Amino acid sequence: MGLSIKEASERLEIPPHTIRYYEKEGLLPFIQRDEHGNRIFGSKDLDWIKLMTCFRVTGMSISALKNIVNIALQGDSTIPERKAILEKHKMELRKRQLELDIAFDAVNHKLTKYDSIQKGTAHSL
Repeated sequence: MGLSIKEASERLEIPPHTIRYYEKEGLLPFIQRDEHGNRIFGSKDLDWIKLMTCFRVTGMSISALKNIVNIALQGDSTIPERKAILEKHKMELRKRQLELDIAFDAVNHKLTKYDSIQKGTAHSL
């Protein structure tokens, strides 16, 4: 496939500087370069960057991602350790999701209340 950083950035819909930052932080250990030193991205690279981006959206820290990458580089024998990290993160996400659900319901309740007040005001005119 062999995409440039610009093409990878466009395909992933993230800025090139994010990709460069991920690489600088050691999150993209397998990025190939051409004879001029330009990054070349394959489909596996794009999939990995998408995964890193998803993890960041969930609030996973760069240091936690580095830890996962470093452990992964040690081979398949570390899969149980990687799974444990992700299971813990999943539990944290579940807790946050429940908190967000409560907050979402509170916002909806307040909006419904405001709608009722506005309808009452409109009828009283």
